[in-house]
Amino acid sequence: MDCAFKDLIAVSKDGEWGKGEPFDDSVEMLAIRGTDFEDIRFGLTVGTPRRHIAKRHAERKILRPWDLIIEVAGGTKNQITGRTVLLRPHLFSRSELPFTCASFSRFIRLNTELCDPAFMFWYLQHLYSSGSMHAYHTQHTGIARFQWTTFSEREPLTLPPLPVQQRIAGILSAYDELIENSQRRIKILEQMARGLYREWFVHFRFPGHEGHPRVASAVGEIPAGWEVVDLASVCIEGNGIQTGPFGSQLHAYDYSYEGVPVVMPKDIIGFRIQTDSIARIPEETADRLARHRMQPGDIVYGRRGDIGRRAYVMPHQAGWLCGSGSLRFRPDSRVVNGWYLFNYLGQDDVVGLIAGRAQGVTMPNLSAGVMASVPVTLPPRYIQDRFEHLTFPLAEAREILTDRIENLRRTRDLLLPRLLAGQVELAEVDE
Repeated sequence: MDCAFKDLIAVSKDGEWGKGEPFDDSVEMLAIRGTDFEDIRFGLTVGTPRRHIAKRHAERKILRPWDLIIEVAGGTKNQITGRTVLLRPHLFSRSELPFTCASFSRFIRLNTELCDPAFMFWYLQHLYSSGSMHAYHTQHTGIARFQWTTFSEREPLTLPPLPVQQRIAGILSAYDELIENSQRRIKILEQMARGLYREWFVHFRFPGHEGHPRVASAVGEIPAGWEVVDLASVCIEGNGIQTGPFGSQLHAYDYSYEGVPVVMPKDIIGFRIQTDSIARIPEETADRLARHRMQPGDIVYGRRGDIGRRAYVMPHQAGWLCGSGSLRFRPDSRVVNGWYLFNYLGQDDVVGLIAGRAQGVTMPNLSAGVMASVPVTLPPRYIQDRFEHLTFPLAEAREILTDRIENLRRTRDLLLPRLLAGQVELAEVDE
């Protein structure tokens, strides 16, 4: 069936932002923004803001399962408008509050006699990733916008029969279900490790804590036998805290499509190094900058912008380069357990302390000198080592699950255009 998107729509309305506090005749709702799309796609609502919407608007703009939301304004330089998300039924079962979409977005309720909503979501995903929707993105002096009306009226669509749509959607959605299951397992692993850290090192209920009365220290009361030192003293002497190469050492022409990964702050996502868009340099260039190479057990820390980004360098990442926007900490294993130090640096109060020392207003920046004096609370070594013994396997399992998610995404994204173009027989996927 050849058609325009507007021919498939039953209901479509702009979003609503409302107010942050209740008012007369208001309804509390979760307002989905473009920045929430990725989490909402996998049933997560933790970061979705609560807003109070006038009842007359809430009744008209309450969302239902299988609605689509499209981002019609906002975006960024590297992420244009036109992104979409599908609201699957399990999202609603996990929330006590109703949903609406925020201003800058629009919800679409499709005619299910003509099309399958899940299929149309994947169709829109393909149009976005292939660049077809870019023609409807406009950037003036103000905010960027997506020309929704023009897109819905002029973009030609070719849809297979409804049963084929449903089959294609089922195949692609199965990948998302596997990704979601892995993400849930990762969150459980993270909660377990974070919970044990807080129990032992924040609440001081570590094994044998009864024999360690609290004593005064530079950071407040700590158990007897613990000490407070600075970060420089727990890193190897000489270059234990080091910035990545400066512009005079690494130029734009040094980068290549293959070679040694260079870890920038943007590559530190979810406390691990992600390689989807990582920059690389030839091996000979990396050898010239050998002092910036990392080894397993190092901690790479973003020193610009979003303070607190960090990753623990795993064995398969040996030899990767610490980029110019990052700091590399190399713990002295004779003094501190590196895995304990990595977790210590991620605690909210420590991140806040470090952020307070960053210099610069528009772009907070950390230097090796500033980081050297950051206080580190050191429990006895046997406690640090026992913490690593119990929680590092959780991190390894998390790494395996994250790699699995990345593989699933790559496979799904390769399969998507081929399924939509009819280049893959559905029976082949069943096999």
